Amino acid sequence: MKRYSLCKDEISVILDKLKNLVQSNTVLDQATDTNSTPSKIELPFTLQEVKAAIPPHCFEPSLWKSLSYFFLDIGIIAGLYAIAYNLDSWFFFPLFWLMQGTMFWALFVVGHDCGHGSFSKYKWVNNLIGHLSHTPILVPYHGWRISHRTHHANTGNIDTDESWYPVSESKYNMMPWYEKLFRFYLPLLAYPLYLFRRSPNRAGSHFLPNSSLFRPSEKWDVLTSSALWMLMVGFLGFLTYQFGWVFLVKYYLVPYVIFVIWLDLVTFLHHTEPDIPWYRGDDWYFLKGALSSIDRDYGFINSIHHDIGTHVAHHIFLNMPHYHLKTATEAIKPILGKYYRKSSEPIWKSFINSYLSCHFVSDTGSQVYYQSGWKKRSN
Repeated sequence: MKRYSLCKDEISVILDKLKNLVQSNTVLDQATDTNSTPSKIELPFTLQEVKAAIPPHCFEPSLWKSLSYFFLDIGIIAGLYAIAYNLDSWFFFPLFWLMQGTMFWALFVVGHDCGHGSFSKYKWVNNLIGHLSHTPILVPYHGWRISHRTHHANTGNIDTDESWYPVSESKYNMMPWYEKLFRFYLPLLAYPLYLFRRSPNRAGSHFLPNSSLFRPSEKWDVLTSSALWMLMVGFLGFLTYQFGWVFLVKYYLVPYVIFVIWLDLVTFLHHTEPDIPWYRGDDWYFLKGALSSIDRDYGFINSIHHDIGTHVAHHIFLNMPHYHLKTATEAIKPILGKYYRKSSEPIWKSFINSYLSCHFVSDTGSQVYYQSGWKKRSN
């Protein structure tokens, strides 16, 4: 067995990372490679230093405040349904679809906080509200929660990240047309397919406990969420049988599609940007990968979808409630300096830019950046 001689400062850096990985609720058995060799450390700050800059109250969830956001979203969704049903006007339905689909997305974000444990300090409350938030919008709560945990534990790592990671150039060239269709040409409709098939180079399903996503101990969590998901599908089938396909389309399917578009748009833009670096092997570690993200401004939608666009601080400290992210971001910006990324350009412009520019990365090397398949094809 090899022996290594570590100086006191190096040991301190490693302990800081391990300590904050636990505090960030990451998966240690999936993130054991988060510590790069000391010679590869490039960041001029540690995770502990970043955390120390944040007011302590930012890490404390308020059960009542979290519940207020949940009930507010539920109340708005119920109100929109009541108005749409009573008006029953095709002039109103387009507006209803946009608003209700956006509220489905806001409700998803509440469940997202539950999945991170930032909704409350009580696991049973997080699981209950998580299922109440996600099951109605056809998200298998535990299956998604666990895969999202994997994403946070491996953000910025080309080989082990879970969602919206780049493919290599050789993989891009070999991908069949149907795989490219949803990954690159119709990315805003990819989410339902991802639940069943995951992403390129990743096998498994969010519904099956024998998927490589899950540990054996998570079997019953996965089965519970999958069973509730199927009950929701059955309920929608019952509504269709009772009231017809037009009823289902008007009151559920179109808002659901809007929700999917929101989910794919926001998560795509979290990590897909031409100047965001991606890493391989020992050049990657947790904090460096967590900074491979970008904050974006969604205008008046920011408060509706619970500031999910304030994403850099969330990736560093994922157990932080969403209502403290803005305060935390302002606190860490002086520490992060040039390593903090924020875009203030219109969302539609950011999406088009990333859509046209971000398709694959080089087969080799680390700290690589997206390249465009469109430009390659035109050359």
